[in-house]
Amino acid sequence: MEEQKNNNEKWLAIRKRILKFLVSAGLFLFEMVKIAVLAGITIGLIRYYLFKPFYVKGASMEPNFYEKEYLIIDELSYRFREPQRGEVIVFRYPENPKEYFLKRIIGLPGETIKISLGQVIVYNKEHPEGVAVDESYLPADLKTEGDRTIKISDTQYFVMGDNRPNSYDSRRFGPIDRSLIVGRAWLRGWPVSRAATFKAPAMNI
Repeated sequence: MEEQKNNNEKWLAIRKRILKFLVSAGLFLFEMVKIAVLAGITIGLIRYYLFKPFYVKGASMEPNFYEKEYLIIDELSYRFREPQRGEVIVFRYPENPKEYFLKRIIGLPGETIKISLGQVIVYNKEHPEGVAVDESYLPADLKTEGDRTIKISDTQYFVMGDNRPNSYDSRRFGPIDRSLIVGRAWLRGWPVSRAATFKAPAMNI
């Protein structure tokens, strides 16, 4: 009788330990699931509202950006300020908003851009007579093809690729509207050997 009582007490103790373990394991799994869900929501919000990955396609931005490089696009800055001349941006292609282009801002709202004899000339309030843009980020012998003059509206930007002979840009489809700009190139994460952050280069305008 005494032995049976002891056996029952042992089984009860074992059952309590098992139940305690199951409860602990369940709480642990619940916490892990909660953390995973919160992390997923956070990553989703960051990718949707703040930063977005972008893969470079084509050669239009060489030699500064090459095909298949992996960039992080800053979508936050332009919520607080306007895009700057010289910044490399990602925008929706005006004729097909499902496509994304990577180009550099050359002309700002309200300016006039003239391309002549291989040079890019900007006319604005500060330079009504026009000033040739000094683009130090381009090869010294690179010429900008095309002879044309384009007036930019107050809500538009004039963009071009760094590889001027092989870039489909505002020289062809015109200035882009501010609403089409997604964000600016902030970080190159791949390849690791070319990892870098970006900001607007010093310019003579």
